[in-house]
Amino acid sequence: MQLRNVAIIAHVDHGKTTLVDVLLRQSGTFRANQQVAERAMDSNDIERERGITILAKCTSVPWKDTRINIVDTPGHADFGGEVERILSMVDGALLLVDAAEGPMPQTKFVLGKALALGLRPIVVINKVDKPEQRAYEVQDEVFDLFSALGADDKQLDFPTLFASAKQGWASETPDEIGSDMSVLFERIVAHVPPPTIEENAPFRMLATTLEADPYLGRLLTGRILSGSIKQAAHIKALDRDGQEIERARVSKILAYRGLERTPLEEAHAGDIVAIAGFSEATVADTLCAPEVNQAIAAAPIDPSTIAVTFSVNDSPLAGREGDKVTSRLIRDRLFREAEGNVAIRVRETEDKDAYEVAGRGELQLAVLIEQLRREGFEMSISRPRVLMRSDPETGQRQEPIDEVVVDVDDDYTGPVIEAITQRKGDLLEMKPAGAGKTRLVFHAPARGLIGYHGEFLTATRGTGIMNRVFHTYAPYKGTIPGRRAGVLISTEQGEAQSYALINLEDRGPLMVGPGDKVYSGMILGEHNKGNDLDVNPLKAKQLTNFRAAGKDENVILTPPIRMTLEKAIPYIEDDELVEVTPKSIRLRKRYLDPHERKRMAKRAAAESA
Repeated sequence: MQLRNVAIIAHVDHGKTTLVDVLLRQSGTFRANQQVAERAMDSNDIERERGITILAKCTSVPWKDTRINIVDTPGHADFGGEVERILSMVDGALLLVDAAEGPMPQTKFVLGKALALGLRPIVVINKVDKPEQRAYEVQDEVFDLFSALGADDKQLDFPTLFASAKQGWASETPDEIGSDMSVLFERIVAHVPPPTIEENAPFRMLATTLEADPYLGRLLTGRILSGSIKQAAHIKALDRDGQEIERARVSKILAYRGLERTPLEEAHAGDIVAIAGFSEATVADTLCAPEVNQAIAAAPIDPSTIAVTFSVNDSPLAGREGDKVTSRLIRDRLFREAEGNVAIRVRETEDKDAYEVAGRGELQLAVLIEQLRREGFEMSISRPRVLMRSDPETGQRQEPIDEVVVDVDDDYTGPVIEAITQRKGDLLEMKPAGAGKTRLVFHAPARGLIGYHGEFLTATRGTGIMNRVFHTYAPYKGTIPGRRAGVLISTEQGEAQSYALINLEDRGPLMVGPGDKVYSGMILGEHNKGNDLDVNPLKAKQLTNFRAAGKDENVILTPPIRMTLEKAIPYIEDDELVEVTPKSIRLRKRYLDPHERKRMAKRAAAESA
């Protein structure tokens, strides 16, 4: 049976996972009457809730006499580390582009990675059933993008198909509605080369993903580059430098057949398999026969650009909602995450109860925090900070710059341009995007965009779409104004009272409601003015035996603002923390005692002077 290995790459929400669903159905992997969840590849709970792919996943579909291994990759820039690894184990790629939106920042990012590896993508213009589709224009934009990214003549001669993954068809032209995806299957078989293999050479495989199985232990997935491997064989693992890490006996070989993993007695070069048996080997290590001494080169990973500090939850309410509260448990879980996720770096700080976690963006870190709280962890999270670097040649301080693409209604272009330029962003391009919309392209410092997304949605009445991807490092652009408002800080511990909250509403929007547990130093809401204000949320109405008519009006409280992780983490300032537990997200001051807060504020002011 012939073999093809192909990855599906695209910008977020351009239809990758929906396309895989259709390919699985039409290849006969599912029975006609089989009940399968929509977006079958998004198996993780958080992926289903957010409607995004976070972890790259492999599947396999049969087509006539060919087996096609398909890898569904994340579309969001924060999970780009997954994409970079996956592209190293395939021989071709399907580049999906939305027929209305056209190429977006992440399209550029993933296509650049694919071209650099020498892949020749097949372009699929998806969602041509949209009324606002502009398929031929998008095809020209994709060609321009290939050219701008330095594609060679063979890569520029890419085949294009037009499809509606939602309706389950693909065709040679957008005007012709196809009956199924057979034209796409045929194009994959014809255009994607079979894997180059050395059948008689010793066994070698580069581990590209790592996961933990409760029964089999560590599972290392990758493509076999040469030779073959049998169950119970003895092999070894080499690190990037060729140093031996460990030797192990292969306890299980699993291959992908549809959505299931099937045990194999023997696997051959070219196939994508998962191997169990190692206890220390990890991503980017080479699994090989004992006689091999040279490691397979692993693709370098783009640097982390943002970091937050995870620390032990030391609030008065600590330990009431979670069962994993110690620094040792937090440390072990973070380092275990860093093993399998090469886009995350973890290091211990001077404070032994705190760990710095660096990643690609706020969403990636928010997803990690959400996973931990669902596992029963309690912790405190600091405000994100960008990671600066020194210019290798001049020693000048540099900061990460993002490319920001905004699609917004024409009426709201002014407020968006003003807000991003205040954050030291430079407007590069402004052009019509059809249907009364404008596309704006900026280069802006990553630190200026922390926390801006919520403000952006408010300014555009929820109609704007903003995408960003790391662009380059540039000289430090100076101070950027932070949050203008102060906060309301509790002076007492207990349960918030309606009478007290009614009187606090005039001070600013609240984040707690009646009956919510509060403590001294906890943030209750936003202050209308620029300074912080200490308030008492426990103040109850004094009961007397005198009542006058009309004195006791029924006052209805405004519903409190409930902070999500994505809102809370960028909202806080450097002297504040987000307390995360399995059931609650609370904002608090780093120092709960008001006298200590004043002392630390004076010290910080003296140091900055």
